[in-house]
Amino acid sequence: MSILRRLPADVRKSLDTEPGERVLTFAAAAEGHVVATNLALHLSDGTRLPYEEIDKASWDEEGLRIITTDGARHAERVAEPRLLPETVRERVNSTIVVNKHVGLPGRGGVRLVARRRPGGDMLGWTFVFDDGLDPEDPGLRAQAEQALEGIRRSMGV
Repeated sequence: MSILRRLPADVRKSLDTEPGERVLTFAAAAEGHVVATNLALHLSDGTRLPYEEIDKASWDEEGLRIITTDGARHAERVAEPRLLPETVRERVNSTIVVNKHVGLPGRGGVRLVARRRPGGDMLGWTFVFDDGLDPEDPGLRAQAEQALEGIRRSMGV
């Protein structure tokens, strides 16, 4: 299959794109096409996932699996991913300003992540707690907030 193959016109027209958004690469999926643009990943069901909202994207023999920053999970069966894995990795990584894991006293740790929209301003910070920690625990959140303040002061962000 040629890497230079063009995205079908009907798929391109059906994408929910923003002004200035352009297609970088795509792949056929079981239910349509998965399209990577400069601003977002478009799934075959019409879901648009801005790169700054993708927490994790992984690939295996069955296709693409995505977890967003709000915990939603998406999966696409993609037989020939073409340039999608590299493109998604590069675009997601480009949104990360700071990614720092901090240990919490006697409880594991939290990953502090500052993200920005591609080419835009910083959006804010998210906490990704280690497995087994309750993100709703007020004491744990207070410790994470304190760790965040220390990181912000030390990095000037």
